[in-house]
Amino acid sequence: QLQASGGGLVQPGDSLRLSCAVSGRTSSSYAMAWFRQAPGKEREFVAAIKWSGGSTLHADSVKGRFTVSKDTAKNTVFLRMNSLKPEDTAVYYCAVRTRWYAGTWSVEIMDYWGEGTQVTVSS
Repeated sequence: QLQASGGGLVQPGDSLRLSCAVSGRTSSSYAMAWFRQAPGKEREFVAAIKWSGGSTLHADSVKGRFTVSKDTAKNTVFLRMNSLKPEDTAVYYCAVRTRWYAGTWSVEIMDYWGEGTQVTVSS
């Protein structure tokens, strides 16, 4: 089970850190990912991290501003979001894939999803 939290209403340029708590069994082969879905748009990939070893991947649209990280002792994955822009407004979801993926990350390859958390960037 996945539970995302940490969303809220912020101003452009602000920062937020999202958390995704993972309950139940995990595996070193797992990969955790963040996706987001803006109103009227499809859900898109944001970032992913390998549960073991910590390899990461970030979408070009967030590279340099967002950072995915994890705390395996707490079974939690984070998404640090800096320099937020109005176009970052979306519902953010965490998801699990049972194995790391070397191709293009998309909704279809993920195995489990959590509930989303709303992030609104507005002045």
